[in-house]
Amino acid sequence: MPASWRIGSHQRLNINFGAVDYDATVYVNGTQVAHHTGGYEAFTADATDALKRGTNELVVKVTDTTGDQPRGKQTPNPSGIFYTPASGIWQTVWMEPTPTASIDNVSYRTDLAKSQLQVQTTGTKLAGQQVTVTVRDGHRVVGRATAKAGDWADVTIARPHLWSPDDPHLYNVTLQSGSDVVSSYAGMRTVSIGKVNGVNKILLNGRQTFLLSTLDQGYWPDGVYTAPTDEALKWDITQTREFGFNTIRKHIKVEPARWYYEADRQGMLVWQDIPANNGGNATQASRDQFNAELSEIVKQHSWSTSVIGYIPMNEGWGEWSKEGTAELAATIKKLDPSRLVNAHSGVNCCNSHGDSGAGDVIDWHMYTGPAFPSPDAKRAAIDGEHGGFSLSIPGHVWPGGSVNPYGEVPDSAALTAAYVKNTAALVRAAGSNLSGSVYTQTTDVEGEVNGLWTYDRQVQKMDKAKVRAANEQVIRAGSGAATDHKPVGGKEGVASWSMDEGSGTIAKDSTKFDNTLYLGDGVTWGTGADGSGRSLTLAGKQSAQTTVKQLDTTASYSVSSWVKLDKLPAKGAYSSFVSADGADGKSSFFLQYGNQAEINGFAMSFAGGPRAVASVTAETGKWYHLVGVRDAATQQLKLYLDGKLVSTVDAHCASPSTGIVALGRGQWEGDSVDYLTGGLDGTRIWDRALSDAEVAALVK
Repeated sequence: MPASWRIGSHQRLNINFGAVDYDATVYVNGTQVAHHTGGYEAFTADATDALKRGTNELVVKVTDTTGDQPRGKQTPNPSGIFYTPASGIWQTVWMEPTPTASIDNVSYRTDLAKSQLQVQTTGTKLAGQQVTVTVRDGHRVVGRATAKAGDWADVTIARPHLWSPDDPHLYNVTLQSGSDVVSSYAGMRTVSIGKVNGVNKILLNGRQTFLLSTLDQGYWPDGVYTAPTDEALKWDITQTREFGFNTIRKHIKVEPARWYYEADRQGMLVWQDIPANNGGNATQASRDQFNAELSEIVKQHSWSTSVIGYIPMNEGWGEWSKEGTAELAATIKKLDPSRLVNAHSGVNCCNSHGDSGAGDVIDWHMYTGPAFPSPDAKRAAIDGEHGGFSLSIPGHVWPGGSVNPYGEVPDSAALTAAYVKNTAALVRAAGSNLSGSVYTQTTDVEGEVNGLWTYDRQVQKMDKAKVRAANEQVIRAGSGAATDHKPVGGKEGVASWSMDEGSGTIAKDSTKFDNTLYLGDGVTWGTGADGSGRSLTLAGKQSAQTTVKQLDTTASYSVSSWVKLDKLPAKGAYSSFVSADGADGKSSFFLQYGNQAEINGFAMSFAGGPRAVASVTAETGKWYHLVGVRDAATQQLKLYLDGKLVSTVDAHCASPSTGIVALGRGQWEGDSVDYLTGGLDGTRIWDRALSDAEVAALVK
């Protein structure tokens, strides 16, 4: 130890561990000085009383089974989306002298209404002692306050300079209690949920800000959990910013404190996952351990400006009940009410026990997506995972081959195009219901090759300028005013085509919006559904279309039509009656008939699901009345057949459309598909959800 250190009754020698995986016991000269269970939390061993003059022996004993414990994506048998395990000391270890009464941790909160930075200091043997907090902007003192350790010191700062991704301003903070002096820093910022034009959105410093994120797993080919250098930690964040993202979802892992410092300094918002117990939480003991580690993680990141929210559950991994998930969310909120809680990322997916309704955010996963959940009465909505387009770069792929669950593209140009097209689907939703999204992922990881960079960080796989331009468009759209979703169509709706012209190439819209329907080549006229009037007759690759600007498929809407099949679709195929072209090249909805496993009959469908289905084998030449309803308030999709409700399914995801409405076809991967051979009559669209009574009245 340096000669200037005076270890003894007035100064202690602490050995600090950033993280040790998993169960660690620390001995000095054969005496146990610390024991800690948990692979992601910092802990300290006070070695003072076990020291002797001269050489001292330090032993760290670690047990790590990578079994029934919080372990993130580590597995003893790595494959697919689970990876090589780490073990033992994987974060920095250092020793320092501290006074007997010393500061261990600091928490920051911001009160914009009072222009205050609120500071709470905790430590060893500090109870009842005064702590003085001095805040400087550079070298200039801008505020000072004193409070007892454990209480909040309210430092008023005139005209505070707020922290944001565009302007990550940090104040220098000094904390002093007795002889202990700690240098720190803080950014003044708030994060909350608030109404923007009647829609719950995520607000940063009181302003709507779209959180455009990558999924960042923090693995390294040479160190697994441990980055090779401090510059490497910084590099990952810098690259994410250069690609135009303003947020990182730190996925099922906790990084060293230096990583969060770089995020604070660079202005990167962070969703912090709690590492999952993939072995399961079947016993009360395992649940208690998970909760204990969760609490430590939250307490230990109370100083970080960049961490704006916590995610305790992912896709139901280790979830024991949705009530248990709600309790975890409540625990986090009690520990830190200044940050958001996303109780369950991917609550629609996989092993999830269902939506507990807890937390500040509703979060859905969809590959390749994106997902479009709707906000509810108290929560904002984000897409928690989407994308995953894969590209293998020879010479830069982890041994054992690649995993491409979402499809592999042939080259960098195709990968960039897929990303830009996928991201374009977020623009409209960002300006209306959606508060954020998470693209998978920052770098390749072992068998996964869906990164912006290869796993070794040697090859950039997308065109950075094009990706950045697409990302900036989404952030701009989601950081302005949200779309007002008050229906404008009233009782009549936003489009209504009686199709009684009987000749010509258009069908007139009887609503005030004058959305004229244009008939494609070959579309003819037939007898109407009630035996009088006229209808459209389509055969082969024939369709009609128009643009309905008043239709927002991320909100509530209803579509009705009389439909007739003159020929049933072939086995495994579909016939679409009415659809809306999607921003991602797939129809935002299909009012259709299917002849395959997922849909054996009539349906109101979203691409990839969900689907409200009536398993009815249609009679050719017979008219049926169909109504599909998407209700954003209840987050349901409904199908009515001949005036009666026949199917209701959960439909939290709602894909935005380009505004183009098509009759007689659908859209898939940008191509026209699922052509109808049959007839259509009396097709109508509303920009609201019809009631059961309103639907029944349509067929009277």
